[in-house]
Amino acid sequence: MSIQETPLDGRRKDATKNRELLLRAARAAIAENAAASLDTIAQAAGLTRRAVYGHFPDRDALVREVIADGAREFDAIAEGDALSSDARLALAQLATGLWRAQLTVRASVNIASVEQYRRESAEAFAALRKRLSTVTLEGIDSGTLRADLAADVLALLIEEAAKAALRDDRVVAGADATTVIKVVLSIAGLSWREQESLLGSHPEVVTGAS
Repeated sequence: MSIQETPLDGRRKDATKNRELLLRAARAAIAENAAASLDTIAQAAGLTRRAVYGHFPDRDALVREVIADGAREFDAIAEGDALSSDARLALAQLATGLWRAQLTVRASVNIASVEQYRRESAEAFAALRKRLSTVTLEGIDSGTLRADLAADVLALLIEEAAKAALRDDRVVAGADATTVIKVVLSIAGLSWREQESLLGSHPEVVTGAS
């Protein structure tokens, strides 16, 4: 005998769907404007302001959930099991992960520009920042990345360059992650010819295909 869905089950599904719609709408709106209003977010989600309050008590709570949701996405990029032992390829893979999460990156950067969210935004990127630092240090030690800068400085420059690139529509409009990968590898010390050779030999890193 099949189990029939009750009206309560239906309402729960609707509530879950509406919450997801709100988070996606908030992420997209804040990616464009750090000060996006609750009304703007509700309208983008196709919901009323009253419906928003059914999930979040105020805009602050919604923004903090966007930060937490972004942290989970960044953690997943950082914890990828298939990251190459070659630092150059590992950087390309991380760049591809960020390109896929470009809306989250843009929202995160905008949220971080607001003083009250700065600490939480930094913490949301902590695992990915740590992974990037590890890859950078390994690359310097192996001689595959530039060694004229300290590892922590180079990692910071790579992070900031990737974030800046992903906020530019000319970068994110591409069909794949090639441009942001090249930005990252340029900062890491690879010439454009070395980048072409690397990506030509490993086209899978551009799309994230296994």
